[in-house]
Amino acid sequence: MSYFTPDLFKFLKDLKAHNNRTWFESNKARYEEDVKEPMLRFITDLGPRLKKISPQLRADPRPAGGSMFRIYRDVRFSRDKSPYKTNVGAHFSHVRGTDAHAPGLYLHLAPGQSFGGGGLWHPDADALKAVRDRIVARPAEWKGIKKPGAEIEGDALKRVPAGYDPEHVFAEDLKHKDFYIMEEWAERQVVARDFMDRFLDAARGAAPLMRFASKALGLPW
Repeated sequence: MSYFTPDLFKFLKDLKAHNNRTWFESNKARYEEDVKEPMLRFITDLGPRLKKISPQLRADPRPAGGSMFRIYRDVRFSRDKSPYKTNVGAHFSHVRGTDAHAPGLYLHLAPGQSFGGGGLWHPDADALKAVRDRIVARPAEWKGIKKPGAEIEGDALKRVPAGYDPEHVFAEDLKHKDFYIMEEWAERQVVARDFMDRFLDAARGAAPLMRFASKALGLPW
């Protein structure tokens, strides 16, 4: 079945044009029906299928504190005081992870910008060093992850960090501050019946990277 419909993107477009509490409250029923409930159904049904990729991945369908990100923005330290996000997102983290910075999967749906995949986003200094050290210690294993069509993305330093050989065969990868693999989708693909399969394909594509990161951090996979 289709989890998402064009009404999801229509709501998010309208929210972008009317990003204020008055409009949102008067359209909250649309948000519940077209955005929140479909995403929670998707998360619920995804859970058992994720376990086939790794039993360590968690899909939590709770409406608060689960895999789905809140629609409300944290504006305390932002110049942009718009109260609502204009995308819907979900994260499927490692069961040992305490936040979105642990190895895991991410799904992002927005008009003209839908994507998903997995890896390690904004790890702390110790975790980042652990991944870099494993790249240096196990270059053959890392080479096996870097396959055509599996481009590793993320913010990167301009230079190889101190303590690492700037002539290392994977010097460019050692510059990374994030390590993730993402796939993009058109809106017609998101609303199609096979979208969960598409997301699972992206998850399987990112699984070797998440396995590598998990091992670097001493986590089971």
